Amino acid sequence: MKNIILLFLGGALLLASCKSEKKPAINIDSVASAKGTEVFQPEWDNIATHYRFPEWFTDAKFGIFIHWGVYAVPAFGSEWYPRNMYLKDSHEYNHHIVTYGEHTRFGYKDFIPMFKAEKFDAAEWAALFREAGARYVVPVAEHHDGFSMYDSDLNKWNSVKMSPGKDIVGLLKQAVENEGLVFGLSTHRAENAWFYNGGMEFPSDVQDTTITLYGRRYAGEHYDESFAREWLAHTYELINKYEPKLIWFDWTVNNPVLMPYFNKFMAYYYNNALDWGTDVAVNTKHGYPTHIQVWDVERGKSGKMMKYPWQTDTSIGKHSWSYVEGEENKTPEQIVHDLIDIVSKNGNLLLNIGPKADGTITDEQKSVLLNIGKWLKTNGDAIYGTRHWKKFGEGETESTKGAFTDNTASLYTAQDIRFTVKGNDFYAIVLNWDDNGVTVKSLDQNAIADAKILKVQMLGSDEEIAWTTTNEGLKLSFPKTKPCDYAWAFKISFDKPVGENLPDEASDEVTK
Repeated sequence: MKNIILLFLGGALLLASCKSEKKPAINIDSVASAKGTEVFQPEWDNIATHYRFPEWFTDAKFGIFIHWGVYAVPAFGSEWYPRNMYLKDSHEYNHHIVTYGEHTRFGYKDFIPMFKAEKFDAAEWAALFREAGARYVVPVAEHHDGFSMYDSDLNKWNSVKMSPGKDIVGLLKQAVENEGLVFGLSTHRAENAWFYNGGMEFPSDVQDTTITLYGRRYAGEHYDESFAREWLAHTYELINKYEPKLIWFDWTVNNPVLMPYFNKFMAYYYNNALDWGTDVAVNTKHGYPTHIQVWDVERGKSGKMMKYPWQTDTSIGKHSWSYVEGEENKTPEQIVHDLIDIVSKNGNLLLNIGPKADGTITDEQKSVLLNIGKWLKTNGDAIYGTRHWKKFGEGETESTKGAFTDNTASLYTAQDIRFTVKGNDFYAIVLNWDDNGVTVKSLDQNAIADAKILKVQMLGSDEEIAWTTTNEGLKLSFPKTKPCDYAWAFKISFDKPVGENLPDEASDEVTK
């Protein structure tokens, strides 16, 4: 009995000593991985020498973005509610007083206990994303509001230590990877530094500097070395804990104070990816070369085909990234058209949803996702694993281009066609229907040259397609029955890659 007691006491002491052990501090002064890998260094020339864009990314084409956090509780205005609620005379400010009372009695922090996520089911979400045809998923790990949706050792304002008591990012990573999808994440920690500066006149809330949820409260988009080091430590933590294959950033990481630290982040991330045995992607909007990370366009598209892979991030909702009551959503047809245009220009589409505070996704946004998935089940061969051709397409309708332009749908005709290729297969995706057929002008006899057409079909249709090569282009008939509701893809199989004699229109110039 005495030996049993001693054994028990020894085990208890060992357990206590293990619990009291501090986790090793994050060393942000090093870019070496946990295994000591230091191939990448924080200089652009060095990164360009070693970096390669992930094949999984250039094959995937379509991903899901998720803006979900405490801001889903008020569900008013947008995900910027936590900032705007403190700006006098704003709609959010007035709404807050009427709905919740004076800011000095009910601040943004007081929404946290109301964020219960009681109906959140990570497996259900991941299954929906797979059914939608997405190949990667990017939840927001922390938005501008400073509330971490993961188990952070550096930020006590997080979804594990506070309501809803769940590691949302960790649960999504497991569920997403169980569905065979690639897991990434976004962090907006940089914007938290100044996000609440408009609320500094509220002494019992934002002005209380013990409430670190509210960041540094800097005036404007101001940064200093102290914050830059803090930002880097938080970013290293995400890499170490969750090993994401993609990390997305908002615009202010191009700030001159942050930029040297961002370069260190890239080197550290890429070194760790070497240890993981995978290629990873970083997304930024401005300021960084397009051959060392993926250029991202918010709510818009590139107007031309790009030499290096790039990405559009946009939302199903037209007015907010997060769930808000009364949201107006885009149609599946508009989003599919944008996906096709983006892919033809060597890009990917990262499409956002905004779940409710209880963890449910609205029926309307589910319907949009499932209809996109339905289109991709028929036409995915023209999207997944494809590459851009010598030119992205043809037609007289000018598609929207540039950031913040994609709420308006482009009105395409049957003469508006987008191209992708995969080996010897050429895909001509026609953006409207014409019973009389269509001529693909870019596939004239000069482009086809000595290549031979082996087969022509429309994806999803068993009907025979009549085709004729002419000096004006390749004439194609439409089948009698439409295989899908919009955007029809012709698959033209050649005996070798077509258009090798044509100049490549791809550009490495970033359109701002």
